[in-house]
Amino acid sequence: MSGTTKGRTPWHIWVVGIVLLLWNGMGAFDYIMTQTANEAYMAQFSEEQLAYFYGFPVWTVVLWAVAVWGAVLGSILLLMRRALAHLVFIISLVAFVLNAVYSFGLSNGLEIMGTGGAIFSAIILLVEVFAVLYANRMKAGGVLQ
Repeated sequence: MSGTTKGRTPWHIWVVGIVLLLWNGMGAFDYIMTQTANEAYMAQFSEEQLAYFYGFPVWTVVLWAVAVWGAVLGSILLLMRRALAHLVFIISLVAFVLNAVYSFGLSNGLEIMGTGGAIFSAIILLVEVFAVLYANRMKAGGVLQ
């Protein structure tokens, strides 16, 4: 991260923080629409997909909530330059991975959501890993206190 002096706020933290907040905000929107069974939003899914979503065990819904809301909180903490952002992003990542293990390893999520769903989950994973690594770098550089 060139141009970062220990303790100074680099310009890119604002770009990364805002992009992560918007990205994770979309995840939060999806979570809310799904959990409230918003008819207009859920109309984009097949009956089979809806049955799959509404049949999630409670523990996977909890993991999903921790992953989504943890990512939103991590983004806010990053923008606030708080070192806690790193830990919160790690917790979010772990919750996401555990949920993905259920979705793609312990249930028929790949069959239900198809290759597109798996690819999108891989993109989410990459963004989550990036957030953890970026927050770690900013914390190590003294930008996050």
